[in-house]
Amino acid sequence: MDIQSIKLRFNIIGNSPALNYALEVASRVAPTNLSVLITGESGVGKEVFSQIIHQLSPRKHESFIAVNCGAIPEGTIDSELFGHEKGSFTGANEQRKGYFETVNKGTIFLDEIGEMPIGTQARLLRLLESGEFIKVGSSKTQKTDVRVLAATNVNLPKLISQGKFREDLYYRLNTVPIQVPSLRERKEDIPVLFRKFCVDFSERYKSGLVKLDDEATYLLSNYSFPGNIRELKNLAEQVSVLSYDKLINKTDLLRFLPKAEINKLPALKDGSEKEGFSDREILYKMLFDIKGDLNDLKRFVLNMASGGNFEINEETPIPTFKSDNFVSSSIDFQQKQLNQSDNNIEPPALIIDDTSNYEDHSAENNYSLIEMEKEMIMKALEKHHGKRRDAALDLGISERTLYRKIKEYDIDA
Repeated sequence: MDIQSIKLRFNIIGNSPALNYALEVASRVAPTNLSVLITGESGVGKEVFSQIIHQLSPRKHESFIAVNCGAIPEGTIDSELFGHEKGSFTGANEQRKGYFETVNKGTIFLDEIGEMPIGTQARLLRLLESGEFIKVGSSKTQKTDVRVLAATNVNLPKLISQGKFREDLYYRLNTVPIQVPSLRERKEDIPVLFRKFCVDFSERYKSGLVKLDDEATYLLSNYSFPGNIRELKNLAEQVSVLSYDKLINKTDLLRFLPKAEINKLPALKDGSEKEGFSDREILYKMLFDIKGDLNDLKRFVLNMASGGNFEINEETPIPTFKSDNFVSSSIDFQQKQLNQSDNNIEPPALIIDDTSNYEDHSAENNYSLIEMEKEMIMKALEKHHGKRRDAALDLGISERTLYRKIKEYDIDA
């Protein structure tokens, strides 16, 4: 079955590469009897992947049961999984079948496998290796044919180093690993999921459908979502029920986000709600700064060649010149310094290599970056609603220089 068919059948929304890869692995391992270890943060939908594997396997017509190992007390988990004989412990008034016996020929999903006690881990390892188990209080070996799928949101290798999880069991369960991505790793899917949940809640509560504006969508996509799908669904329900306006802006959305997480949002800067630059804009700014450095270097060399004035002023114009004139001026300047007998200062060495390329380099520098510089200035002005002081601070230049650039590029500001 192809990935899109799986998504439609199991109501999975999203198209991130990490999600598609996890679904591909699940579909390919499903027809086998291999053990699978599903890892991922809490709330990412690990149980959905266990359902996919079971439903696409030859065992799909047999029983499926999901067991949360962290929710069963340590003293009773052996009895729950493997069963017990009557009188085997206090309160065992009758014989009881365990999950591995009742789900024979089917699939058992052991969620939060990292919470399983060490003693139970030894029993599980034996079952995985030989298909045999012994009930609590019994000496009789029984056989079962169960496919085991396990899941965890903790680092099992770390538990192994702490002596809390068996290494041999880890490798036996981890025959085929599936990593379910968190929402932070599939940001492009967040707005689509949110809209799906809002539609569901709109139908359930017979209320209007809420929508996010562009700024609220950007904020939502960059929120960390430590609770993943569960947290996103809860957020969509709160917004659907509690919002008076059906068009949600950034300020409205912030009221529903946990205060502890707001400071981690990239959309906020110094406590305000200013958006940061995109990666493309940051690259433009770096190129803009590089151009400034190159201009300073040219001014320095030109001042040396024309009169020995080493002062570099940001407003100093950069003249256009020919490489031959530049060379002759440099030689004349050095000769003049040597002829001044009362000047004991040794003139700085001026070494010019490949002067034929100097003019082309200058033209290339001015031409290749001018559009980027203009676009960067326009974006900064638009971001700060025409406030030149704030725009200049973001660009890393003086307000006076920004004013000159606006006039130079004929920017409507």
